[in-house]
Amino acid sequence: MKVSLLQMNSVSDKIANLATARTLIERAVAENGPNWVLLPEVFDYMGGDRQSKRAAAEVLPNGPAYTMLQELAAKHRIVIHAGSILEALPHDDRLHNTTLVFGRDGRELARYRKIHLFDVTTPDGVDYKESTAIKPGDAVVTYDCEGVTVGCAICYDLRFPALFQALADKGATMIALPAAFTMQTGKDHWDVLCRARAIETETYFCAAAQTGAFQQGNEIRHTYGNSLVVDPWGLVVARASDGPGLVSARIDPARVHKVRAMIPVAQHRVPLPI
Repeated sequence: MKVSLLQMNSVSDKIANLATARTLIERAVAENGPNWVLLPEVFDYMGGDRQSKRAAAEVLPNGPAYTMLQELAAKHRIVIHAGSILEALPHDDRLHNTTLVFGRDGRELARYRKIHLFDVTTPDGVDYKESTAIKPGDAVVTYDCEGVTVGCAICYDLRFPALFQALADKGATMIALPAAFTMQTGKDHWDVLCRARAIETETYFCAAAQTGAFQQGNEIRHTYGNSLVVDPWGLVVARASDGPGLVSARIDPARVHKVRAMIPVAQHRVPLPI
């Protein structure tokens, strides 16, 4: 299976972000002919304030991002793992940070809502309080992509290995992580965490990231980029260049089976007393 990961610099302009996503998907199809395309976290809207985020959010299964991705999946006969978008809730001021997956016919295959929320003060003193605007999800989600079971996670989920063990327990042989890692945390933690999750679960790990600067209120914030594909042995087999763009790789299910046969960690895992 050939995969393409899109790296974007989304801002608080939904129309522009969707136009960029469309252009990158069309470019990936033309240049690389992927079976499966992954977008980054909140590719539809980054930054702004709480009011503008809510205005940009979509009531599913409607909205411009949802409709565009359905159209492109069906037009190009590809599976689109649509990073995440802002999902409006009918009886809650908060939003969900939601992954959508569309099959080759444009039908929705899966929906995952980010579980772990980024309430952190980074080393440069910037506060991130995702829970003030986002309501967490509560479901572990996988889906079948033509014989490859794909596990769903989003950004800060990366720091919680129990979620990835749960995805592996549900049969995942590839994990998708759309992200918007901060520059401060990304430069020290991104590679090691992505590789660790791939090694622990013995899966392919595909991580599509936001890159560059965006404005959050009165602050300019920076994301790390470095979208990458890690194989089940923990080797980085593809990495994006700086700036918006894309990176592609081939996923070989036989590689997963080979690594799991060499080091059968799933069979060796022992329940620990608490």
